[in-house]
Amino acid sequence: MQRPALLRPLVGPPLVTVNPLAARHHRLGVRRSVRSGCAPGDGAGGGSDGDGAAAWLSSAVGEKVDELLRREENRSLLEGVEAAERRVERARAALADIERQEAAARLAREEVRRLEKRRDELLTILHSINKIAESQRELLQAREMIDEAQRSLSSSLEEGNFGDVSSGDIDKDSERLESVKAAAVSSIVGVLASLPISFYAVHNLPELFVQSSVVFISCALFGITFRYAVRRDLDNIQLKTGAPAAFAFVRGLALLESGSRTFELSTDALMSIALSGAVSVVENIFIFLPAAVALDYCFKMRILSPFPARKQ
Repeated sequence: MQRPALLRPLVGPPLVTVNPLAARHHRLGVRRSVRSGCAPGDGAGGGSDGDGAAAWLSSAVGEKVDELLRREENRSLLEGVEAAERRVERARAALADIERQEAAARLAREEVRRLEKRRDELLTILHSINKIAESQRELLQAREMIDEAQRSLSSSLEEGNFGDVSSGDIDKDSERLESVKAAAVSSIVGVLASLPISFYAVHNLPELFVQSSVVFISCALFGITFRYAVRRDLDNIQLKTGAPAAFAFVRGLALLESGSRTFELSTDALMSIALSGAVSVVENIFIFLPAAVALDYCFKMRILSPFPARKQ
């Protein structure tokens, strides 16, 4: 029968069986040597007797343990010891597994902390980028405001410089050229703005041509007059809107007067005439107002030069 692993450290390896008579004589010799003590020069013999006694004791203990293990009443105890040994081994394996899981959990926690730190860094970077973008937008707005102020200041300075310009200092050739350019821009934009109204009002191509020609001439005259009226006061909103409104009223009322209709002194007739006049004025406002906007844009972009143009 195999000995349990827990008892193996207590029991030495099996030894050869010793004769009981020789063992008894040997024990008596050991006792006499212990009582009388070892004489000088007998150290080697005493050492050999001690080794023999230890060997006999180990053999006796081993035989006793084997005898105890072979008994039937001790079988359950042996099985319990073996079961305890297996439970200990399983507990050690479970403990090792738990330690591995704890190590993996520590690594996971460290990775989570690293990712959270990285996330915080990315959020900080995104916040900084948003601040930079907002600063750039503010800078662009400020730059636009500065450019607008510079244009207004330059216009004011030029207006102040040209306020006392005499007729001899005006470049007449440049004035004619700028007037032609203003008439061309105004007439083109005005004709394009009048096309939806013309398509609704006319019935054939000759009528469309005639009406577009009249609008072209009217807008050309408006462009020249607008340039001389506004001069270099480009920030005067009332002046820039009053000029197209005046042209629209004059042309609208003229078209109303030229209409072939009989006038009757009645409320219905007055209401009809007022409604027709309002419609005609509004239509002409939609023609001259885009032309005024186009001229103002050309003045500010230095495509056209306001009146007057000084000699170089």
